[in-house]
Amino acid sequence: MNDYFYLGVVTKTFGYKGQVVIYLDTDEPEKYKTLDAVFIKEEDEMLPYMIEDFIYKGANQAILKFADVNGDEAKNLVRAELYLPLSFLPPLTGNKFYFHEVIGFDVIDKEKGNIGKCVDFMEVSRQPIMQVNYNGTEILIPAVDEIFETVDRDNKTITISAPDGLIDIYL
Repeated sequence: MNDYFYLGVVTKTFGYKGQVVIYLDTDEPEKYKTLDAVFIKEEDEMLPYMIEDFIYKGANQAILKFADVNGDEAKNLVRAELYLPLSFLPPLTGNKFYFHEVIGFDVIDKEKGNIGKCVDFMEVSRQPIMQVNYNGTEILIPAVDEIFETVDRDNKTITISAPDGLIDIYL
């Protein structure tokens, strides 16, 4: 799973020929219109599903027809999560980053200094939250552009400007 990123989910079937509607969890869903395949986790394996047809509908939704998936077989894919290899992600520069890319980075607050290491991200009410470990204490930082000042990939640090009092809640 560490070699893949979450792309979206099958939300429902469409028609009777084995098509499905997918939700693409990305800021630029139109970039994925030319995909040949996606991966679906089944048990402990990532299995490729070849795409026969991809129709982007807007609002992060598309209609897909998978090769060798017909009629009722598509019902079994509802709620299946779609993944792609990390190599499909374009490299980011500057202060933009992928969550998986900064795990292990030191988090430096402009006021408090080093507040620990980024250990993960979680989604709370569609809001990503960075989880920072400070000597066994978890600090939660909203993962929004306004808070992130700089990302230094060479030194593996992220400089933030946390809202007043946020870090004090945890320490």
